[in-house]
Amino acid sequence: MKPLARYAALNDYVALGQSLGLDPARLVREAGLDPASLSMQDRWVPASAVTELLERSAAESGREDFGLLLAERRRLSNLGPLSLVIREEPDVRSALELMVRHQHAYNESLYIRLTERNGIASVRLHLDIGEHRSTRQATELAIGAMHGILRGFLGASWQPAETTFTHPAPRDRTTHRRLFGSQLKFDHEFTGMTLYTTDLDTANPMSDPLLRPYTQQLLDSVSTTAETAVRDRVQELVELLLPTGRCSADQVARSLGVDRRTVHRRLADEGCTYSEILDSTRIDLARRVVGNRGRSFTEIAEMLGFSSPASFTRWFRSQHGCSPSQWRRAASKDAVHDSNTGPAS
Repeated sequence: MKPLARYAALNDYVALGQSLGLDPARLVREAGLDPASLSMQDRWVPASAVTELLERSAAESGREDFGLLLAERRRLSNLGPLSLVIREEPDVRSALELMVRHQHAYNESLYIRLTERNGIASVRLHLDIGEHRSTRQATELAIGAMHGILRGFLGASWQPAETTFTHPAPRDRTTHRRLFGSQLKFDHEFTGMTLYTTDLDTANPMSDPLLRPYTQQLLDSVSTTAETAVRDRVQELVELLLPTGRCSADQVARSLGVDRRTVHRRLADEGCTYSEILDSTRIDLARRVVGNRGRSFTEIAEMLGFSSPASFTRWFRSQHGCSPSQWRRAASKDAVHDSNTGPAS
């Protein structure tokens, strides 16, 4: 299965894209993602789609530093519930070790390694998105975000002793120097930062010892396994693809990096079927869009993956006991009634 990443990886993407003259909604759709879901920070999507979006955005804007510009807008909170635990760790070392240990809780494609020797610490990052494509922007987003988190602990003026990248140097290194300082190496054997172990010994000024027992309980409740249930992966992809009108078992399988039969077999092992997941998602989405008079039933049928409006109508009637037209009329009457009655005074 191809790895997933949370939509939180794209936090502030729209604002940055607009500031650079891009059309963020179009780029998001072209990458196979849903613009309306960007606000759903904890939703999981294919990491390869996020990577593709960042590469396209860098190319269209002409900004080789696009990933770093996005990283500057990141916050510790983008790590989700894990951020609450990290914030209460007693020192930088334990906070960083916690991030490494639970790295797949926020990005399944990200691999972080921390080593220490002779007073020098090395933090290495690697992305594996399950396919061969450039990950330059996503990699710089990851190391830029890591750098920002460390600055949160070590102070706004802190810089690593050295920062290295496996990819070639950009034409303009201004942003790289502003973030990481002058000690930069490109075409290196690994992407990462070198710092002193004394930096890791620094006490965390945000930590409250009285809160640690509670954050440890929270950590126990957060799922941090690298393997997500296939059902959950398929559910996320169906929810993502269905509104685009491009949802199919084959497309879901391609996004997961396996064939269609493998998806069906693994879902069967978990006691469900692709059809059940598709139907439950369709039911939820249909209830939300059928009442919208701005959409024709032909558009809705295509959105929900039906071959024709007639097949959509038959399915809708079997699920709700009435036709889409009857549902829409009833929804309109309810809306008129609510507007006429208004709130009680």
